Amino acid sequence: MPAPRQGDDQPRFPPCRTTAPSRHRIHPLLRAIHTVKILLVFLLLAACTPLPPTQIPDLGTGPFPHDALDRVQRRFVDLQGRVDYPALQRDPADLETYYGLVAAYSPDSHPQFFPDPQSQLAYWINAYNAATLKAVLAHYPIRSVAEVEAPALLFFMPEKSGFFYFLRPVFGGEEWSLYHLEHDLIRPRFKDPRIHFALNCASRGCPRLPRRAFSARDLDAELDRETRIFLSEARNFRVDFAARAVYLSSLFDWYREDYIAWLAAQGIAQPTLLDYVRRYLSLAKRNRLDQCAECAVRFATYDWDLNDQRSTARR
Repeated sequence: MPAPRQGDDQPRFPPCRTTAPSRHRIHPLLRAIHTVKILLVFLLLAACTPLPPTQIPDLGTGPFPHDALDRVQRRFVDLQGRVDYPALQRDPADLETYYGLVAAYSPDSHPQFFPDPQSQLAYWINAYNAATLKAVLAHYPIRSVAEVEAPALLFFMPEKSGFFYFLRPVFGGEEWSLYHLEHDLIRPRFKDPRIHFALNCASRGCPRLPRRAFSARDLDAELDRETRIFLSEARNFRVDFAARAVYLSSLFDWYREDYIAWLAAQGIAQPTLLDYVRRYLSLAKRNRLDQCAECAVRFATYDWDLNDQRSTARR
């Protein structure tokens, strides 16, 4: 979900270059613009908040274990994918153990522990989800990740950038924002659209957080399962005959290119979002979709409320 699940609209800054002094006088306006750019880069860097581990367990000879995160998800996540954050905050031992492993080891820092693409992708998905839990606990109680704000001087940054862009979890000794982890590493490296139904951004609009950690051995089946579950929910897929519309989660709008590119790589000519969706629908839902062949595709409003069991109980 999520990268902030809001599209690729973060600002990019060119690297500073050192050049020989010009014989010509630099226009004062250009000098001022250059100075502002440099100050802005320093502001962005200074605003980043590290999310350090509380411990660094020794992995020994590997392989990389997901047991501690598995215990977290079995103990603190319900069948709807909601998290008991107060209970997890009181007893974070397993989460801290797992996050400590994630902070020290990754497929990039210790490739010997991740011998195949399945073990690598399982790591990155689980690491993203664990870092998201850790980040929520660092600011809990909150009602939404949008409440984690960027510094006031960076008022121009997109909403939710405080959580997804400026918090910097550690993965294999390197700090990555959740935004950059998803958009600059996971998406381009693995090119599997099913990741969007496995990465959990701690919000009710996200795919549910499973009650088990993802595993290298069964990853393909687990990703298929989570995609089918996501599309089985009316909030993410429904056919409205009266409105002549098919409603999809906004994830299909934000990451349209991922689904289309994957279908094209499978040899599908002129692929559409519904071609991808149809693969994971139940027979009954597929029949409803077929009966609405001329319907327009519309995207549901994303729910950024925290995936908190407490908020579920209050509703």
